[in-house]
Amino acid sequence: MTTRREFIRKATLGTAALGLGNLIMAQNNFARISGANDRLNVAIVGLGGRSHALAESISMCRNIRLAYVCDVDQTCIEKFMSFIQKIIDYKPEIIKDFRKILDNKNIDAVFIATPEHWHAPMAIMAMQAGKHVYVEKPCSHNPFENELLVTAQKKYNKVCQMGNQQRSSVTSALAVADIQNGLIGNAYMGKAWYSNTRGPIGKGNEVPVPSTLDWELWQGPAPREKYRDNIHPYNWHWFRAWGTGEIHNNGTHELDICRWALGVGYPQRVVSTGGRLHFTGDDWEFFDTQMASYEFTGGKTITWEGRSCNGLNHHGTGRGATIHGTKGSIFLDRSKYILYDLSGNIVKTELEDNQGSSGNTADLSGFDKLTTRHIGNFADAIRLNAKLNAPIADAAISTQLCHLGNIAQDLKDSLVIDTNSGKVLASDKANAMWKREYAQGWEPAL
Repeated sequence: MTTRREFIRKATLGTAALGLGNLIMAQNNFARISGANDRLNVAIVGLGGRSHALAESISMCRNIRLAYVCDVDQTCIEKFMSFIQKIIDYKPEIIKDFRKILDNKNIDAVFIATPEHWHAPMAIMAMQAGKHVYVEKPCSHNPFENELLVTAQKKYNKVCQMGNQQRSSVTSALAVADIQNGLIGNAYMGKAWYSNTRGPIGKGNEVPVPSTLDWELWQGPAPREKYRDNIHPYNWHWFRAWGTGEIHNNGTHELDICRWALGVGYPQRVVSTGGRLHFTGDDWEFFDTQMASYEFTGGKTITWEGRSCNGLNHHGTGRGATIHGTKGSIFLDRSKYILYDLSGNIVKTELEDNQGSSGNTADLSGFDKLTTRHIGNFADAIRLNAKLNAPIADAAISTQLCHLGNIAQDLKDSLVIDTNSGKVLASDKANAMWKREYAQGWEPAL
């Protein structure tokens, strides 16, 4: 029988030009071969746009079988099933109440792509039920859930990875390695950004719940509200009861890349400025414009610029990050890595292999190889004890940066942070925002 080491060695000897990306694919290919009779049965919960990319990527990993799908909205189910029949030659079983998935002993792992207020509670419940978890970003709705999720993973000892798929990018990993090896000297600053041209969401009208939607189960842990016509299926992002704003919706990705590149954990100080500036008078409860700044020990800093309603790009892209050092700078997004000297001249460019639609700011349903690699890594961690690219203990730190950015913006205050725990020091107002109110019987617990 071919061992994993022998398989990778032969693949390496087969081409002198084998790069990090091919090595990753070689590892995932080995998982497919060795696991032909030992596939993981998985379920996707939440069948909105992101579930399409997850399903297509799962189909590319032949050691995983999408056995079940789950949503509380029949319309979402029908759209997903119409899509998936073009991807796979069988029909996953449909379940509308995710608790039946937790009770199913045939399911090995759960992919969570629900609205954000469900992410941590569902992930915790899944691990309690003995399931491994792939949870889309952000991994929590509030700092309390963030801490509880990390504790749950340790307690139940299940594999839990967040869907910050750029952690599985070949060119980003190469850039981070180059930065940490001193290619741009002392790397001291990261800038992350996201821009889009979202329109207003209007003032919602209270209307009857659609017959296709289980509104009670959709709300789950959140306090009960009347159904309105501008919430589902997407605009919940901008309501505090269910969403976490643009800094979580998109900033999580690039803040995570900056933190990875600079090798930092929790910040020591956080400030933020912005507001609902582009549009006013609608139901949008978060900020469409935000500049959040993070100071770390050792003189390092990260800034995030979010412009939800003004799509002017930086470096020709609506999302990305730059890392600045004493000898040069590096730009990286999901499709490439560009090295600049101190005068702004391009020194070299590395392109991601077949990155697909992942560089698009929308990134809703298009297939991208980053997600496929990320899911392959998740499967390898379960079956081969491989190292996770985005373990929840680390991913939760990036999520916490976003929570701290929102708290600083809400309070219009400079937050001093405990760099060991990520908690806010000497601020009763900030600590009062640490945990949400839960519907009776739905508060997550270990």
